[in-house]
Amino acid sequence: MKKALLALVAIIASATICIASPAHDDKAAKEDIARHRAIAAAHEAAAKCLEAGKKEEVCHKELLAACKGIAIGKYCGMKHTH
Repeated sequence: MKKALLALVAIIASATICIASPAHDDKAAKEDIARHRAIAAAHEAAAKCLEAGKKEEVCHKELLAACKGIAIGKYCGMKHTH
């Protein structure tokens, strides 16, 4: 019973936090969406570069140039394992 009550309190608390957090205004949301699309386009271009048989270093350099000003880090905001 105590566990169920604690779970219910946790759910209510998290719902309250979600409702209380300020949402993006329309302009900020549109800018965020545009930034995500630009990052996705840069990553798609990097994938096509690799598919074309170019060296990884060349594709990473192109990715870095495409992402300048829109994402952080040398992997354009994403890093994964090889």
